[in-house]
Amino acid sequence: MRIRLLVVSSFFVGWLVSIFSFAASNCEPDGDVKFVCGPVSPEDLALIPETPWLIASGMEDDGYLYLIDTRDASSSELYPRLSANQMHDRETYTECVGPEASRFRPHGINLTRNSDGIHQLYVVRHGAREAIEVFNVNMGEVTPTLSWIGCIPAPDSVVFNSVVALPEGGIAATQFQLPEGVVWEWNSDQGWSKVPGSETAGPNGLEVSPDGRWYYIGGWGSRSLIRLSRNQTPVQVDSVDVTHHIDNVRWAPDGTLFAAGHVGPTPNSIFNCLGQGQCEGVSTRVTRVNPETMSADEIVNYPSNVRFLLGTVAIQVGEEIWVGGIAGADRIARFAVP
Repeated sequence: MRIRLLVVSSFFVGWLVSIFSFAASNCEPDGDVKFVCGPVSPEDLALIPETPWLIASGMEDDGYLYLIDTRDASSSELYPRLSANQMHDRETYTECVGPEASRFRPHGINLTRNSDGIHQLYVVRHGAREAIEVFNVNMGEVTPTLSWIGCIPAPDSVVFNSVVALPEGGIAATQFQLPEGVVWEWNSDQGWSKVPGSETAGPNGLEVSPDGRWYYIGGWGSRSLIRLSRNQTPVQVDSVDVTHHIDNVRWAPDGTLFAAGHVGPTPNSIFNCLGQGQCEGVSTRVTRVNPETMSADEIVNYPSNVRFLLGTVAIQVGEEIWVGGIAGADRIARFAVP
């Protein structure tokens, strides 16, 4: 989540660093909740299929992509400190001038397997440029590495949030904006275009059905998961209300969707928690949504605390649900699958 209306002063940045200096030295469980400690502000998570490896995006001003070994919960910085190989695909990414590792601020990420069987990682990045950065994931080493292959610059004045690869090629991304944002699609032939019917209050997380016929959009402002038809006339829209603002949306192994996010007692609670650490009454939530029936069941409700302020994404790892977050937290929270 990126809320541009909020300016965090250096005082509050220092405050966040000070409170999380305690958390960094204390990785003990909080009751039944366990942690993976190390990644700072792991806003989004992506498992590399059929491997023990997970990639997290550290959404800080000079952030990193982190590599996490789910077998022992260890983590290391993957990019840009460990510079990726450069294999610029100029035919596909014609508008990309070249790699730019400085001021790398990763946000939403998405992992897909291309027609050659290679895993490709798409990363929403802010900082030095507003673009979707594209990497190949190399699995031939002891640990995975990345090869940068291109970027997709955002349209003028557009700030992206989440990204998803489309089954036929190309990508889609959300433009988080209040009171009304939109979903964009891109392919190498036609460039960017707005998705009809996708206008909503703060579209945040994004997933697409395996057949490419439906989008699932996290309505942060509407506190709802939205199902939007794709390439169908007339456009069909359904939604289900949830108990919280939805940040990221991710598929679960059983074909349901995890809608993760947060909620507070007043409209300003999240802003106050994010910027000032005033998190009383704020909690992280995860809701499981059936994409066929559009029914919802809340499965995680974790109050904000010094260890973990604001949850943003949930994925299933074995018999646990791993939840990433922002606001300087140096960890991923781990909950038992209910």
